[in-house]
Amino acid sequence: MAENTFVWVDIPVVDLDRAIRFYSAVTGSPVSKESYPGMEIGIFEHTHDAVSGCLHKSDTAKPSADGPLVYLNVQDRLDEAIAAVEPMGGKVLQARHSIGPYGSRALVLDSEGNRIALHSM
Repeated sequence: MAENTFVWVDIPVVDLDRAIRFYSAVTGSPVSKESYPGMEIGIFEHTHDAVSGCLHKSDTAKPSADGPLVYLNVQDRLDEAIAAVEPMGGKVLQARHSIGPYGSRALVLDSEGNRIALHSM
């Protein structure tokens, strides 16, 4: 059995630089811009083998408020992360609330229109 069921997530964006600023401010960790032949992406800070993801601009994948809900770990700084959402171009959809023994979360739209959850134990 694999250690993690999920191993990576691609978050579609319209404006990569704007999305990098948004996610860096909300997560409190730098998102680094990387270029490869035919693509530019924003990589979330992570260790080599950790579950993580990237921001990417694509002609086929578009930001959406529907579909899978990605949870981002903002451990011990949920209120700070929520406070950064609107100044960085996002929108708070559901304020901080308990999810029982699984901690707390807030649902937000990112700067690109993706619905995401900010999570903290």
